[in-house]
Amino acid sequence: MPFTLGQRWISDTESDLGLGTVVAVDARTVSLMFAASEENRLYARNDAPVTRVMFNVGDVIESHDGWSLTVEEVIEEGGLFTYVGTRTDTEESGVALREIFLCNQIRFNKPQDKLFAGQIDRMDRFALRYRALQNQYQQHKSPMRGLCGMRAGLIPHQLHIANEVGRRYAPRVLLADEVGLGKTIEAGMIIHQQVLSGRAERILILVPETLQHQWLVEMMRRFNLHFSIFDEERCVEAFADAENPFDTAQYVLCSLDFVRKSRRRFEQVLDADWDLLVVDEAHHLEWSQDKPSREYQVVEAISEKTAGVLLLTATPDQLGHESHFARLRLLDPDRFYDYDAFVEEERQYEPVADAVATLFAGDKLQNDAKNSITELLSEQDVEPLFRIIESSDVDEEQKAKARHELIDNLMDRHGTGRVLFRNTRAAIKGFPERNLNLMPMALPSQYTTAMRVATMMGGKMSAEARALQMLYPEEIFQEFEGESATWWQFDPRVNWLLDTLKENRDEKVLVIASRASTALQLEQALREREGIRASVFHEGMSIIERDKAAAYFAQEEEGAQVLICSEIGSEGRNFQFANQLVMFDLPFNPDLLEQRIGRLDRIGQKRDIDIHVPYLVGTSQELLARWYHEGLNAFSETCPTGRAVYEKFSERLIAMLATGKGDDLDAVIEESSTMHHELKAKLEQGRDRLLEMHSNGGVEAQKLADEIASHDGDTNLVSFALSLFDTIGLNQDDRGDNAIVVTPSEHMMVPSYPGLPYEGCTITFERETALSREDMHFVSWEHPMIQGGIDLLLSEGVGTTAVSLLKNKALPVGTLLLELVYVVDAQAPKQSGIGRFLPQTPIRIMMDSKGNDLSEQVEFEGFNRQLSPVNRHLGSKLVNSVQKDVHTLIEFAEKKVTSRLETVRSEATAEMSEALNAELERLQALKAVNSNIRDEELEQIEEQIKELTGYINKAQIQLDSLRLIVVSHN
Repeated sequence: MPFTLGQRWISDTESDLGLGTVVAVDARTVSLMFAASEENRLYARNDAPVTRVMFNVGDVIESHDGWSLTVEEVIEEGGLFTYVGTRTDTEESGVALREIFLCNQIRFNKPQDKLFAGQIDRMDRFALRYRALQNQYQQHKSPMRGLCGMRAGLIPHQLHIANEVGRRYAPRVLLADEVGLGKTIEAGMIIHQQVLSGRAERILILVPETLQHQWLVEMMRRFNLHFSIFDEERCVEAFADAENPFDTAQYVLCSLDFVRKSRRRFEQVLDADWDLLVVDEAHHLEWSQDKPSREYQVVEAISEKTAGVLLLTATPDQLGHESHFARLRLLDPDRFYDYDAFVEEERQYEPVADAVATLFAGDKLQNDAKNSITELLSEQDVEPLFRIIESSDVDEEQKAKARHELIDNLMDRHGTGRVLFRNTRAAIKGFPERNLNLMPMALPSQYTTAMRVATMMGGKMSAEARALQMLYPEEIFQEFEGESATWWQFDPRVNWLLDTLKENRDEKVLVIASRASTALQLEQALREREGIRASVFHEGMSIIERDKAAAYFAQEEEGAQVLICSEIGSEGRNFQFANQLVMFDLPFNPDLLEQRIGRLDRIGQKRDIDIHVPYLVGTSQELLARWYHEGLNAFSETCPTGRAVYEKFSERLIAMLATGKGDDLDAVIEESSTMHHELKAKLEQGRDRLLEMHSNGGVEAQKLADEIASHDGDTNLVSFALSLFDTIGLNQDDRGDNAIVVTPSEHMMVPSYPGLPYEGCTITFERETALSREDMHFVSWEHPMIQGGIDLLLSEGVGTTAVSLLKNKALPVGTLLLELVYVVDAQAPKQSGIGRFLPQTPIRIMMDSKGNDLSEQVEFEGFNRQLSPVNRHLGSKLVNSVQKDVHTLIEFAEKKVTSRLETVRSEATAEMSEALNAELERLQALKAVNSNIRDEELEQIEEQIKELTGYINKAQIQLDSLRLIVVSHN
């Protein structure tokens, strides 16, 4: 049938889209709009997977205004249908309803038609389909959705922040945890929840250029979120597909510098519609009332047009308190409008934070401390809590509960409590010690000669470029001696490394060098001189090659003893199963130094870390090593002051490094150390312990981590996944050690499988295994291979019909049972939040021959094990012989399930109303005492309640699948 504008069609592969309307037709394509789900599809005209919607006389159809019509005549004109009949509500006859005005939610899935036509599927596929529906429902309803499937350890404070922020509508927060506490993971978990809930479909991440790859890997490896890095080359390529290149990808990652330097690209970013903006290293956004930086202005303009904003910084006060205020101003300019008022407000909370710290230490509160708290909370609210806390007749559990209630009440009124989260290493336990080994070594004569020549030939080279050059004498030697020069034959650092590796053959050692060429030659030296198993990891390798290198290093017995990384190649990777770090050379700035150590020094590291720094005496390496160690103590502790101190002394440092002469070094070290300690003291003094207590989540955060841990290793997931893969037609090869290799086969149901690379992949269902083996996919209920597999299974119509035999001598031979699975579905946009309250809900009905529903007495899994499969030929014969009886049983079932539909609707409405109204009332009450509550949040919840009520009330039920069961004695 030819396509005509206004015709109604349904998708054969995506039945949940609802009724589609033809909105555009050309010689090759046809475009359909599915209004119920707010989706559009473009198909090739010749093989569009759609079916024309045509009703017959006697059918009852619904208009988009909600009234129904009993069809008495069908008129076709110009390829369009008009239905004439009697309205069921007014009994008015002769009413015409054009197909364009049909209700968008009308459904056309009839498994019974397939059954009677002999299209009978296998029994195990029917069971798999039912399990898929059940599991999908349970995952959507889970309060932990979006938190369980990440490849990361279950760190309580991270889970608490993600749980608190990820469920919000358009969250706008500043994540300010100290280095090593996992801000990127927190942001990833928030993004993941926003994506799964449908609240964020287009995401922009702005980062420093050096962190692009780290973010790309973290989002992909940990959360299965595939971002696209946009640079000038990508934008030029994308111009062929769209006028605005940023419209060609849902998830975009690019450097802030790239957007800042090009007005054209900035305007294109601004014109693209984003749901969520993420900005890392936000402390670089300098601001003053008179002169905000260009970077700040760029982020401000984008944040004004974007509903959700996440800012990340480990050092919120690094550029001064005024810039910290400015970042909060980005999140809510109406709330943070005046810097002086902000400072005064913060001042009021200092004594309160001290009082709370006293409470948690178990000490008695002085009257001044009580008065500080009472100024924020009403006396009638706090006095009963004070009495409980100080009473000698109350047990410790009640006291702890009272303390937490007091903390919660204070945080609700805290100036930045809803928009700022900050955890510090001082408040979070579980970090390793760092043991430093500085290794001075004599400068070889070969390097002395090459470096002297390089200095003479430096010419117009800038001081910074020469300083950088002098840090890497092996490169200078290579440049003057040619490609074949083997500097590693005489370099004492290499000799020391070989001896160290031979003495510690049981230890995994991570070696980091600045350059990929150095890493490659080091591997050659280890292999040729001592036959040591080493793996190389650098930016010139593909992600798959890096995975293999990391996996080889991670193997306990047969793997590489040492992994040699380049500077950029090591970003975004976690090697905390090792605790030996060798810095073959030193990076040029403190941030990169901290990144290197951060590959091993992470929360969750179980051993202390040994840091080895071999350096050549009398060179720039020695000067830089001494400045890092004596000026910043950067090897032994995290150094949040590093960037600020470096910028202050960089000119003097560069001058020394360029010549290798340290005449000014002792003075620079002394002044750097003084500045470092002063800044550190200010940061410590500025710690907001009340904020930290709120940010780490306390006991509730630990409970959340324990709850998620209890679901790890779900045997139901493993058995379901393997059955799913087998049904779709994937090859599975058990490799032991909790690992399975999954690859596409020639007999797959579809050309490609969601989440599965073309060449296949290795998967594990164990979190610990996935954390130690980055070459493996961590498969959870949230992984695309499971989520996409379930969607594929359901959309392809797998298992919608089956016929089985029940061998039971207690029942007469030939007794019929009909098992029917219905699905309640409210067609609504994903971002509405419908999945939280009324996801696709399976209802199982088990009809006996007399029309009784036995589903409550006959549990699915136990009953399924008693059944035997029937081949399609025999199944068709059985169906034909009892077709009339099956029709009757379906009619009985339709009556039974109608009442169940009303129950599901009313329960979903009640749950939605209770949850959202409670949240609305809480925020309304808070707004009276804390202006940090945005009006948009309140308005959105009110609108959401209204919309969801309508969607739930219009939820429909459809028969998804059915199984005929015949009793046999053989």
